[in-house]
Amino acid sequence: MTDTYTISRAIALLRVTSGTLLLTHGLTKLFVFTPAGTAGFFESIGFPGILAYPVMAGEIGLGLALIVGFMTRWAALGALVIMIGAIIPHLPSGFSFSNPGGGWEYPVFWAVTLLAQSMFGDGAYAIGNPFAEKA
Repeated sequence: MTDTYTISRAIALLRVTSGTLLLTHGLTKLFVFTPAGTAGFFESIGFPGILAYPVMAGEIGLGLALIVGFMTRWAALGALVIMIGAIIPHLPSGFSFSNPGGGWEYPVFWAVTLLAQSMFGDGAYAIGNPFAEKA
């Protein structure tokens, strides 16, 4: 038997946790590494430095959207694009994140989590999509 009450809250837990981690990641780039430092890091791993700014903004904005459940499916898919980009520099380091340069298992797990969230939708306690047609 499926307990929809519990499932809805479990989806919300996944959504809020993913959003919180994404927001923290973006704020760390902004306040700890600084935008210029983040851009320099992006350049050091072969990405254009200018890409750091939309990634930072995306992590912060999409993280907040996930936390409050605003357009969850789209927010999760947008964050998924960022995570796919995060996988690329970790591929040569192998599977384990404890490897030098970090492995690819953590960003892949996060990408799968965001894909699942996009499939699940909002869950409980979400703002939802104010632009969606009402049934």
